Amino acid sequence: MNYYDPIMQLEEKKIPVPVEVADAVRTIIRWSGDDPDREGLLDTPKRVARAWKEYCRGYEEDPGIHLSRTFEEVGGYDELVLLKDIPFQSHCEHHMAPIIGKASIAYMPQDRVVGISKLARVLHGFAERLQVQERLTAEVASCIWDNLHPQGVAVVIEAQHGCMTGRGVRTHGVGMVTSRLLGCFLENPSSRKEVLSLMGY
Repeated sequence: MNYYDPIMQLEEKKIPVPVEVADAVRTIIRWSGDDPDREGLLDTPKRVARAWKEYCRGYEEDPGIHLSRTFEEVGGYDELVLLKDIPFQSHCEHHMAPIIGKASIAYMPQDRVVGISKLARVLHGFAERLQVQERLTAEVASCIWDNLHPQGVAVVIEAQHGCMTGRGVRTHGVGMVTSRLLGCFLENPSSRKEVLSLMGY
């Protein structure tokens, strides 16, 4: 067939998968109780390998690079900048199960601001690694603090963990909340109250 097939185009661009990686996935399939040689699972090892390469693409970048371009012409604005409810997905480093949640990121600029999409890019850069939520929260806050040098940074993350909902205690609907406050949001009670209120906490 000569018609344009977007799926086939994607197939042709797939990155090569090392034999040992595919073999490792086959071993897991076999150990789980299924047959990696049955028709429905023949291509699964390569699909899984490529999926994990995508899930963990955050290792291939420095999230701080997204904060390198800032803007000074903000009309004298020097108040709170907040990006709310940014969706993200990560994987826990203990069971490699999904972490699905949302983050609110705020900073109080000194004299320069950054494009708001860059805050989401920083979050995704750290989330697309094997993580624990506590470290993810701290890494996002520290990256913004170290690169923008603002008066304050506040990061609040709320997420559900597959290692708790899909295994173990199998408890659904439970959200974990973590926060990291730096600068004025840590030291000034009124600033802290304002940012948490705007975030909805």
